Amino acid sequence: MAAPRKIALFRLPPLPTIGEVIKLYNLRALKQLSQNFLLDMRLTDKIVRQAGSLRDAHVCEVGPGPGGLTRSILNAGAADLLVVEKDNRFIPGLNLLSEAAPGKLRVVHGDILTYRMDRGFPKVITKAWEDDPPDLHIIGNLPFSVSTPLIIMWLENISNRTGPFVYGRTRLTLTFQKEVAERLIASTASRQRSRLSIMAQYLCAVKSCFTIPGRAFIPKPEVDVGVVHFTPLAQPQIKQPFKLVEKVVRNVFQFRRKHCRKGIEMLFPETERLELAKVMMHEADVDPTLRPTELSIPDIRALAHAYSRLCSENQGLLTYDFREELRLKHHNRRSGSSTQQPLTEREARRTERESRRTEGKECLMVSVRDETTDCS
Repeated sequence: MAAPRKIALFRLPPLPTIGEVIKLYNLRALKQLSQNFLLDMRLTDKIVRQAGSLRDAHVCEVGPGPGGLTRSILNAGAADLLVVEKDNRFIPGLNLLSEAAPGKLRVVHGDILTYRMDRGFPKVITKAWEDDPPDLHIIGNLPFSVSTPLIIMWLENISNRTGPFVYGRTRLTLTFQKEVAERLIASTASRQRSRLSIMAQYLCAVKSCFTIPGRAFIPKPEVDVGVVHFTPLAQPQIKQPFKLVEKVVRNVFQFRRKHCRKGIEMLFPETERLELAKVMMHEADVDPTLRPTELSIPDIRALAHAYSRLCSENQGLLTYDFREELRLKHHNRRSGSSTQQPLTEREARRTERESRRTEGKECLMVSVRDETTDCS
């Protein structure tokens, strides 16, 4: 009896190369959008393989651009590929690709930061959170300018089980500036350990896949690119609201060269700062002389639990922001007024700059240009 033949995967018909598509539609990468084209199909195929088997899978590709990675996803056997592209210059080329893969490729002209992915796929693919991940993948060669805010948004979605995670533990395979990729996977005491390390690792199993040299892209970026794979954990390592964990981690890492106690103190109003910080550190049983990079996820978990308890006992503590207290303090000092007057946005920015200069405070900075998520 003859062995059953394997069903061949879908293969795209002959098409113009990605380079030819770029010339055909007069496309060029825009520096202000951090666009870099990856034309080598061997590399796009390699990125797709990191996602696992895509045979008959549902996939969302973020920012497909001229469609190189899109072709690799289709050739890997995806049954349903949804691409979300913000730049309308790429839509005609993607529509051409859609015509070559009838019923398999859906093109959405929109912004992934606002697109309702929870409505993008059939509910039948949904899996219980504790079960294996659904047959749904998010894949993207992300522009540097959007990659950090996007992964932070998705991490919050994972915590709340919203957005693309209403279907279950949807997996992600994404590119990042190499430095950001290193932060995402950085272990305790690593020089690259950061706010982003904690936020990603307490919610996901994070794996570095491989590095793509900058010379592989057109135009060539100044840095190399790392491919990172995320699988949401069935149980997060910290069972507290995302906003609370993020606030604790953000405050700790804003003074990354100092003892962690310094950042913890800034969670509290000036009049109660030292006392409540001492209570929090004692209750969490965390050494106050550890540097932020030396804190493990269990340490952060203990700090988050202690902070949560203090918030439940002190009304308004969760929404307290020491920067606003500094703004008001310096505004009143300049005006000679004891009343708290509202500041204009311009005054608030100027006051914060003055407060950092006069008191030597190292404030958290989020740079879109180099994706720095905390002071270094």
